Amino acid sequence: MKKALCVLASAACLCGLLSGCSGGNKEKVVIYSSAEDFRNEHLQTRLEEQFPDYEIVVEYQSTGSNAARLKAEGTSTECDIIFDLETGYMEQLKDMLASLDDYDFSNYLPELVPEEKKYAPLYHCSGAVIVNPELLQEKGLAAPTSFEDLLDPKYKGLISMPNPKASSTGYMFLKALVNSMGEEEAFAYFDALYPNVLSFTSSGSGPVNALVQKEAAIGLGMTFQAVNEINKGVDLDLLYFEGPAPYPSGAPYSTGGTAVIDGKLERPAVKAVFDYIYNTLILEDKQLFMPEAIYKDQNTPIENYPTDIVYADMTGGSDFAEKDRLLSKWKY
Repeated sequence: MKKALCVLASAACLCGLLSGCSGGNKEKVVIYSSAEDFRNEHLQTRLEEQFPDYEIVVEYQSTGSNAARLKAEGTSTECDIIFDLETGYMEQLKDMLASLDDYDFSNYLPELVPEEKKYAPLYHCSGAVIVNPELLQEKGLAAPTSFEDLLDPKYKGLISMPNPKASSTGYMFLKALVNSMGEEEAFAYFDALYPNVLSFTSSGSGPVNALVQKEAAIGLGMTFQAVNEINKGVDLDLLYFEGPAPYPSGAPYSTGGTAVIDGKLERPAVKAVFDYIYNTLILEDKQLFMPEAIYKDQNTPIENYPTDIVYADMTGGSDFAEKDRLLSKWKY
C-alpha cells in the first residue's frame, strides 16, 4: 500500500512539473502594455485579485515596439488585449481589432470616441518641460522659459527627450512644434536642439527617470510621470511655455486606448478581463495616475497635479499616415 502511495505521489509531482509551478492548467490571458512599470504593476495586481483562476500575463513593450510587433504578428498574435497604446497606432492597427460596438461609449468625451469603435479611450495626457531645480542650481543655471531657451548652449548635454520613433511622448512634442512652426522649421529646431540633448530615450518615461537620477536637468516628458515622482518627494518643476511665436503655446498632449485582438472576445476569459478593465480599471487609472479628463463630468483630482493646463494645437496628432511620414524624416 505504501508503495502504491509513493507511485501516486511521484506521478503527481511529475504532473506538477510538466504543468508549471503556478498552476499550468489556468487559462492564460496575455496583455501587451505600453504603460509604465507602476501602472502595469497595478494592472497586474488588480487583475490577479479579480481573476485568481486565470493566468494574467502583462507584457511591456515600448509604444513603437508594441505597434510594430502587433502589426507583424497580426491576429495570430499571442496577445489578447492591448493596453495603453497611442491612438495613432490604434488607428493603424484597427483592422486587426475586435469591434466594441456592444460597449457603452456614452460616458466618454465625444471627441475621444473613435469613429469605428475598435478601441476604448484610456488616457488623455499632457506633456511638460520638466526640470530638476537642484541640478540646475548646482550648475549655476536658470530654468528655461521657452522652447527657444532650450537651444542655448549652456544646456549642452543636460536635456533628455524621448525618441519620437519609439515613444508617443516624443512624437507629441515633435507634432506640437510642426503644427506651430511648420514642418521645415520644426525639424530645423530639433537639429539645433540635438547638441544639447544628453539622450533620445526609447521610452516616454526615460526623461523623468533621468531627472530623478540627476543625469539630466531638463526633460521633455509626461505631466503625470513627473507628478508621480513629486508625490514621492522628488523635487521637480513643471513648465508649460506660452510661445513666443512661432513656438507652441500650451502643453502638447497625446491620447491612447485599450483594445482586444479580433477573434479573442469569443473567449470568456478574455471578455471577462477586458470587461473589468473597461468598467473598473480605466477609471482607477484616472483616479491614481492620469487624471486628465476622458469622461464627461470626470472628477479625479490628484495631489500636485495642475488643474489649469492649456493645451497646444495637436491637430492631426492621431493621423497615422501623417505620423509615419513625419517619423520617416526623423534622423536621431
